[in-house]
Amino acid sequence: MNFSSKLLENAVNEISQLPGIGKRTALRLVLHLLKRPKEQTHFLAKSLIGLVDDIKLCKKCHNISDVELCEICTNHNRNEEIVCVVEDVRDVMAIESTAQYKGLYHVLGGKISPIEGIGPQNLTIDSLIEKIKSGDIKEVIFALSSTMEGDTTNFYIFKQIERYEIKTSTIARGISVGDELEYADEVTLGRSIVNRIPFENSLQR
Repeated sequence: MNFSSKLLENAVNEISQLPGIGKRTALRLVLHLLKRPKEQTHFLAKSLIGLVDDIKLCKKCHNISDVELCEICTNHNRNEEIVCVVEDVRDVMAIESTAQYKGLYHVLGGKISPIEGIGPQNLTIDSLIEKIKSGDIKEVIFALSSTMEGDTTNFYIFKQIERYEIKTSTIARGISVGDELEYADEVTLGRSIVNRIPFENSLQR
């Protein structure tokens, strides 16, 4: 792809690094930005700068937040005795959209994947165990995607916390094997939370 401008080329190269964006799509987006009023593009640029410079992770659940403790963790109407373990913020958003879950969350920041070099030490598993040690949590819900990596992560955490004799459950398999939670429809996901099953039962598959 030949560019008449180095500035144009640099912008296309940067945008094409985003997931699912190729060079042609990146070029189309950049040209669209050039056609928009400068103020709108400046606002977009400032929003992205603010995102990367000012965004925080909730100190309690590791969800993305503007402040040290997210709105979910500071909501006194939530059931603090139940913690739903998810991979990332997209799963929190997906479950919240069902309006079927009123407990708290714990965002791992990924799944155990030796092929990708991601081990337990790269996730927030240690802080989850510390929460459980406090004795305030009565149930842990595993809500990772039903992939090999998700099942491996669930089992690893289960073995780490089974000594504390708390209830462990997993979302019902209304979600197809291999599917990510963010792509499940709200009704199916909501039912899978409500109809969750004991985690030990899932090991008998």
